[in-house]
Amino acid sequence: MSVGSARRAVAGLSVFAVAAGFAAVTGLGVAGAAPETPGSLTWNANNYEYTRTISNVTPSEGETITVKTVFKRKNIVVDYLYAIKDVHPTCLTYVEGSAKVNGSTRSVESKGADFVRVKGSLTEWPLYNNDSKTFEFKYTVGADCAREVPLDTSVHYNASVTSSDFQNKGPAVTVSKNISATTLSPASGVKLGQPVPLSATVTGGADGDSVEFFDGATKIGAGALANGVATLAWTPADVRTHSVTAKYLGNAKVATSTSSAVDVVVSEADKSTATAITGPASAVAGESVTVEATVSPTPAGGTVQFKDGATDLGGAVAVDANGKASLANSYAEGAHSIVAVYSGSGVYQTSTSAPHALTVAPVVVEENTTTTLVGPSTASTGEALSFTASVSTGAAGGTVQFKEGGRDLGPSVPVDATGKATTMPTFNVAGEYSITAVFSGSGNYLGSTSNAQTVNVKAPAPTDQQTETVLTVPADAKTGTAVGLSVAVTPSPVGGTVQFKDGSGNLGSAVPVVDGKASIMHEFASVGTHDITAVYSGAAGFLTSTSAAQTVSVTAPAAEDQETSITVSAPTSAVKGAKVDLVAAVVPTLSAGTVQFMDGTTPIGGPVAVVNGKATLSHTFTELGDRRITAVFSGTDGYLGSETQAAVTVKVTAESDGGDPGNGGSSTGSLGSLENIFGS
Repeated sequence: MSVGSARRAVAGLSVFAVAAGFAAVTGLGVAGAAPETPGSLTWNANNYEYTRTISNVTPSEGETITVKTVFKRKNIVVDYLYAIKDVHPTCLTYVEGSAKVNGSTRSVESKGADFVRVKGSLTEWPLYNNDSKTFEFKYTVGADCAREVPLDTSVHYNASVTSSDFQNKGPAVTVSKNISATTLSPASGVKLGQPVPLSATVTGGADGDSVEFFDGATKIGAGALANGVATLAWTPADVRTHSVTAKYLGNAKVATSTSSAVDVVVSEADKSTATAITGPASAVAGESVTVEATVSPTPAGGTVQFKDGATDLGGAVAVDANGKASLANSYAEGAHSIVAVYSGSGVYQTSTSAPHALTVAPVVVEENTTTTLVGPSTASTGEALSFTASVSTGAAGGTVQFKEGGRDLGPSVPVDATGKATTMPTFNVAGEYSITAVFSGSGNYLGSTSNAQTVNVKAPAPTDQQTETVLTVPADAKTGTAVGLSVAVTPSPVGGTVQFKDGSGNLGSAVPVVDGKASIMHEFASVGTHDITAVYSGAAGFLTSTSAAQTVSVTAPAAEDQETSITVSAPTSAVKGAKVDLVAAVVPTLSAGTVQFMDGTTPIGGPVAVVNGKATLSHTFTELGDRRITAVFSGTDGYLGSETQAAVTVKVTAESDGGDPGNGGSSTGSLGSLENIFGS
């Protein structure tokens, strides 16, 4: 098949794409939402100009489209058309009787799942130069058409001079998705914390398709369609008006759609309450008895009506900010059942307490009592002590309030059946405490106060503190180059040493711990992986501890390793106890390896990582005088280690000399070499 200059006339396709996308979002779908979009294609071949037009290249299911092909002869030699075969997607169905040639109905010679063929006689359809003939067919779009996928069409023909099978020439037909519509049912009477059923009805969807529910822009869940309805049990989390929508997600043949927003007003949920009543279990006729009602959760407002059986005890009592209401009342001799009825308020529901039994005895003649107190005379801080008060009546009833000086030691303690009450206080501060017991009285027995019991409380002997040793080492090292190993011991002990170890072997001698820190410089003699640990010896008041093992990968310098140099910058003076920055610059500029700063022969802190050619350590000097600062670069893959050749001197004074030790001046050491006091 030869094809000449082809041109397409598909104006409106991009407009349709925009319209279809908008319809999918808003729920309008595609069918009926946009006008027909014709498509046309013209090409030249075999001394013909072919123009193929489809009335709507974006149809919907069930619609009918018309396909026309115009054959125009472009040669003076006559050509007789014998047969035209229109090729279409198998999901399109030919409309019987729709075939036409030059506008006249034509019977179909043959047809198949993907073609319709009309045939003329040998001389019926002659085409001379610039003559043309138009062949027309109509098709119905089937439900089994794939959606939003270009479906190819084409035309084949036979003629006396030329014949051709134009494969998938076009224009293509893209079947639009079916429309859907989503409606969200309203919801009323919604309470905070209570589930509300959301129901969305979808027209055009299929059972099992998903519908998502949204509170504003926030997805709150999803449900599957069943008989055209999707549901979701939603529990709102706050009190306000929620704008809820439902979005049908569509499927391969149906477009998405979103419901109109439904305002769901969520109000505070009614809260159940519980009312409890407390008060004495017994009283004497004529004496004032106070009972207290507690409503929980604490409501905002409302009243409590106290009752003796079915009889109101006075008027309703307002509930205070703590959810409490109380009533002082005197009762006649006999048994009484006191209840408290909470009225409810706002979202807080009414509730009634369980009955409180009150037995009122007749008035009797009061008798004196004696209260004695027994307890320890010495104790340690933090130790639970036991003080027992004995009331001379030997009968149960009443309470004992234990006191230390003028303050209460906890709540009052009921007197048991043997006339005793016990408290177990704990004193956290050393000193002498004077303890007394005050009996409240009970029935016809009067109250009384015990003798004072003095207890001398002392602090216990201190116990040793557990320590933690944290080890810092460089991840890599080179044989022949010293690197810093350091530890921090917490809490900071007074005294003790740290022994650094490589496996089970010691690395030098034990190092004293100063201000909770200890460090050494070490050269590894062999390549390989070295497991380093540090063991703190312990000291007076501090227990021993061992660090977790840290791994150092040691390699030998390679012959091609590049040499490095290092310089140190530091202020010329510093104040004892004030932080200053020590900076080491490594050449060439690397972002690997570590730098160990040194004060004389003593490592300062642990190794510091090199970043962009620099390592910076914030350091506080604790000793006066001239401090000689050097630095050692550990080296890294492809680069040798190096050390400063000359020390930088920092003069440490007790107080500032008028300059800023961090900015008033600095000194810089010379470039380093590969040798120093720790070896080459």
